[in-house]
Amino acid sequence: FITPAIVDRDPVVIGISTGGTAPVLARRLRAAIEASLPSRLGRLAAFAESFRSAVAALVPDGQSRRAFWDAFFDGPIARTVLRGEERAAREAMLSLVNRRGALEALEAQEGSVAIVGAGPGDPDLLTLRALTALQSADVVVYDRLIGPEILDRARRDAERIYVGKAKGHHAASQDEINALLLEHAREGKRVVRLKGGDPFIFGRGGEEVEFLRRHRIAVDLVPGITAATAAAASAGIPLTHRRLAQAVTLVTGHGAEGEPDVDWAALAGANHTVALYMGLTNAGRVAEQLMSNGRSPGTPVAVVSKASLPDQRIEIGRLGELGALVRDRAIAGPALIVIGEVVAQADAGQVKAWVETLPLRAATA
Repeated sequence: FITPAIVDRDPVVIGISTGGTAPVLARRLRAAIEASLPSRLGRLAAFAESFRSAVAALVPDGQSRRAFWDAFFDGPIARTVLRGEERAAREAMLSLVNRRGALEALEAQEGSVAIVGAGPGDPDLLTLRALTALQSADVVVYDRLIGPEILDRARRDAERIYVGKAKGHHAASQDEINALLLEHAREGKRVVRLKGGDPFIFGRGGEEVEFLRRHRIAVDLVPGITAATAAAASAGIPLTHRRLAQAVTLVTGHGAEGEPDVDWAALAGANHTVALYMGLTNAGRVAEQLMSNGRSPGTPVAVVSKASLPDQRIEIGRLGELGALVRDRAIAGPALIVIGEVVAQADAGQVKAWVETLPLRAATA
């Protein structure tokens, strides 16, 4: 007998067999399928089963009934079940099956928008939930930091719309992006708004959610790995450490009207890590603000460019020379700057030291 590799999403069960020729390959295929299937797929099957009799009575024609279930599994009620909001899904389904023209109503439902964080750029760092959203999207609206390797994970026939922003050049304004999301959702499409990193950390995802909710569009929020954690991990830097940093603050290098309006005195305290986003242009000015509020010029800093990508660069230096480091090394964005004693924990094999005597790993001595 042959024992297949099993993917179990009870009552959904998938068996993979190579006829005994390559059991290890079967296990690898199982792992790939496991990663691509929603964890609550079994709950969705059970949910649908609980309404089979009601739908059969409502839509007696077999072909129309199949169309109903096709529309259901593509629709917002199924997505609500997969999010774990089964009570809300059941209320919506009961409302649907207790009305005339249920199939027409299901097919006519407005679409939805998933605001999805794509992480730092490495497609292997996409979350399973982000991958599921991409594979079910009709339209993908994506930013400048989204590479082709991530877009390749989307459904093959999905429409792809570029709306990237770069310093001094915007392919689309925020108002245009909002209007685009609304237009496609009202056409009944499943829209993914794909943003680099995490959409809700300096990504304007909150503004888009506010706009869509104001227009009564269903919105799903899918967080992503943000640049601070990705960049720090790439350099082997812990953002917090029991002896070196009891707090970490995420700060943008650009405020709504230029220089960020932050409490520099609070950020200048010892044992406090600062993760600076979009800070290359103002790196020298940020360093001056921190030093003028008491932070030591010798505080270690790390500049991580294109974290997680093949052309990633990691440069190490000191706060007093941060502006010169960025300028003289011609560091290109996107980049994240880590400021704090934790930088001394960086993996020496991963970085280039601007100050050769910087005591990497000194805190563990």
